[in-house]
Amino acid sequence: MDMLNKLRSAVSSALPGNPLSKDFDVSNHIASGGPELSWKIYNAVKKTTKQEAAVFVFEKKLLEKYSKRDRELVLESLKKGVSQLTRLRHPKILSVLQPLEESREALAFATEPVFASLANVLGDYRNVPSPVPSELTEFKLFEVEIKHGVLQVTEGLGFLHKDAKMMHNGVCPSSIIINKYGTWKLAGFDFCITNVNQENQSTLFPCREWDPDHPPVTQPDLDYMAPEYCLTLSCSEASDMFSLGVLIYCIYNRGKPLYECHSQLSQFKKFTEELRKFRSSLLGSVPDSLQQYVKLLLNTEPTVRPDPSQLMKVDFFEDVGTVTLQFMDTLFQRDNLQKSEFFRGLPKIMKNLPKRVNQQRILPPLVKESVNADMVPFILPSLLLLADQASDTEYRNVIFPGLVPLLKIRDPIQVSLIFMRNMKLLLKRTPASEITNHILPMIHQSLEADNSQLQDMCLDIVPTFAGLIDFSALKKSILPRIKKICLSTNTLSVRINCLLCIGKLLEYMDKWSVLDDVLPLLPQIPSREPAVLMSILGIYQVTMSHAKLGITKDMLATKVLPFLIPLSIDSNLNLSQFTTYITTIKDMINKLETEHNAKLEQLDKMRQEQKAVEITKITGQDIKPTKAEEPKTMMDQFLSGYGVEQSITNNTQSPGPTRSSVSSAAANNSESKPNVSKALTLEEKQRLAQEQEQQRRFKEQKPLTVSTSKTSSTGNVTRSQPRDLTASLMSASTVGSPGMMGNQGMLGQNSLNSNVMQFSHSASNTSGFPNYSGGRTLGQTSGIRPTATTNTKHSFDLSGFDSLLPNSSQQKMSTNHMQGIQSQGSSHSTSNSSFNSMNNMMNQPIRPQTLSGPSRMPGQQGMMGTTGFMGQQGMMGGPGMMGNQGFMGQQNMARQPMMPTQLNMPMSSMNFSQSQGSSNIQNSNITSNDISDIFG
Repeated sequence: MDMLNKLRSAVSSALPGNPLSKDFDVSNHIASGGPELSWKIYNAVKKTTKQEAAVFVFEKKLLEKYSKRDRELVLESLKKGVSQLTRLRHPKILSVLQPLEESREALAFATEPVFASLANVLGDYRNVPSPVPSELTEFKLFEVEIKHGVLQVTEGLGFLHKDAKMMHNGVCPSSIIINKYGTWKLAGFDFCITNVNQENQSTLFPCREWDPDHPPVTQPDLDYMAPEYCLTLSCSEASDMFSLGVLIYCIYNRGKPLYECHSQLSQFKKFTEELRKFRSSLLGSVPDSLQQYVKLLLNTEPTVRPDPSQLMKVDFFEDVGTVTLQFMDTLFQRDNLQKSEFFRGLPKIMKNLPKRVNQQRILPPLVKESVNADMVPFILPSLLLLADQASDTEYRNVIFPGLVPLLKIRDPIQVSLIFMRNMKLLLKRTPASEITNHILPMIHQSLEADNSQLQDMCLDIVPTFAGLIDFSALKKSILPRIKKICLSTNTLSVRINCLLCIGKLLEYMDKWSVLDDVLPLLPQIPSREPAVLMSILGIYQVTMSHAKLGITKDMLATKVLPFLIPLSIDSNLNLSQFTTYITTIKDMINKLETEHNAKLEQLDKMRQEQKAVEITKITGQDIKPTKAEEPKTMMDQFLSGYGVEQSITNNTQSPGPTRSSVSSAAANNSESKPNVSKALTLEEKQRLAQEQEQQRRFKEQKPLTVSTSKTSSTGNVTRSQPRDLTASLMSASTVGSPGMMGNQGMLGQNSLNSNVMQFSHSASNTSGFPNYSGGRTLGQTSGIRPTATTNTKHSFDLSGFDSLLPNSSQQKMSTNHMQGIQSQGSSHSTSNSSFNSMNNMMNQPIRPQTLSGPSRMPGQQGMMGTTGFMGQQGMMGGPGMMGNQGFMGQQNMARQPMMPTQLNMPMSSMNFSQSQGSSNIQNSNITSNDISDIFG
């Protein structure tokens, strides 16, 4: 836009040959003024001082329509008017900055900044730019502006009549200029008449008769001329008052005068005669309170018309707004006391005035008066009210430039206090860059001031506009200064306000700023007054309970609680304050407990899951936790609930295996359990991999099933015939032959009764047979003979051995019935003793862990075969009990030869009945191998 304005200025100044272009930067064409609106008005800026101005340009090409004589008259009239205007100096007369200069193309002079002429404002757009600027078309005069404008014109005429001893003789809308600040000023002195009498005599103004032969631009406008010019060929100061009356009527009549003569003298004379019969009804648009005075001004008798001083005292001009604007015009004439009293009530008046009037008529005088430091505290409220009324653009361009110098004032202190009270408004309207450059420095200086009243005010106000301050500025500039004041001040109210201010600022800060910058400050505060202590507690309470903030449990445990608990018992606190402290402390402890419990539960759950996953990956088995032994002492009972005893046990446990560890190792086929917390070597990893592969294969194998029958060619199922072990036993079992239980005795290499056999339960025995107390299992070298005193409460169900007997139609006695049969005669003592020993062994109880294995000793299809115990023959009917080799080894059952009489014991009473209806079970691999060795 600036570039466009400069381009327009260059074009406009080049075309008419503007003689002022060397001194002024002329921009856009804004209005027109003077006789017949002949002067074009441009905005301009003086090059040397950068002062705003207006340049009036008359283009000589407009003279082409006149004759040579008339051209000279026009130029002479225009030059006279500018020359007379330049000599006059009055607030109500347009001020000339650069006198008239002439070039071949134009006449030009410079004045104070101008908005437009009154004729333009009233709708006369002759010689204005096309299209008409919106500023002109949208401009509407307010009532207070009209009143004040008429007073200003009246005041200017009073100056001319009384002081300058001259009459204007051309009062009309085109000769009144409204400047940039809304002031109405007299111009157009082209037809002014000077007094010809001496100073001590009454004024005398020669009358110049209106000549129809002269161009209208060189003579006063007939529409505003007084009737005495025609009736008595005389004029006076009252003639200007008549023109003023017509001007007032024109303003209220939308720019149309009372009579329109159209530069015809005959029409003027006609209307002059009508004025003698003038009626008040013709003034219908003029306000009622002013009509009677306008009627007096339009009277054909000059002596009846009021003079300027009388008109200014009319009640119509005594309203508050007009008086206020009048006072602003005469502000420089008042003393400080009058000014201070006026400025105190000015904000109330401004609220009832239009915004444009405030900005144009009140703001400029206030800005000029702000150079008086004593008046700034009285001016500042009005300036801030203007800032509140203005738009953002108006604030940046018009209001804020006037506030910038005031932001740097520190004396008197009331200036800073007023700014602090209105800081929210300033931060809301001021651009961010200007806040950093001008407003924040003022806040910093207020916080650092030596006046405690200013500090209290600043600390009380800062939280109200904290949301409008950038977070970095709040954290790096304002908060450090508040902390410094809190620690260094000796005034209790200031320290309390510092803490309260910090507490109110917490919600505008982030969590880590509070934890790092605010909370460490609290233990450093030197005083312990109740208000200080409660303010400290309030900061902790807000921090803990605010959703965005919060105190970590580590800080609660290590910093906050150790600090607050001693404060809670401070002697300065009363009961209610102590209760508040204790309640807050309990809340903190509950929060600490909740958070830490949740953390430990989560960690424990994760640790167990991780351990189970790692062990499963290594061993392929899920490890079930073993139940710890109950603590025996009170200390053990206390420590057992917290994992201390387990830690001590793990650290002091000897490497040697216990009985349970040995049993567990046996139950898992001597598998070594790797320590998951210890790094495994390559060899250990290879071994674990092999074990996992072996276990996988075992799991994939189908359960072993014994085929007990085969289908004949006819489709009948026939039972396989067991081997006849009795014949082999009869042929091989002579005196000195191997005994009853075979090579190894019943369960080992030595004889069965070499030791007293005792059963021991082990949950890790995978073969299905009971182990012995000697710690050796099946196949080891030390067999132990069972005795009748060992676990005789239970007996084996031996019906499964009946299937070992051959099929026969003869009723056989079951094996269970044979348990009670005693041999006849004393000669069979050795055999009976051996047989009873075997029966006693069979009567030993089998614990559930043993019976629950894959191969059970009694039941289903028999202990070691498909059909019977050891074959088809009777148990003692052949040469030996169990065949060629005895039961399970080479040596005899009782370590002595079996007598022939013993072999001749009746077998009819010892036949085993075949087990009927027993179900098949899954035998372990070890048991199946043993049966294969015995029976082939």
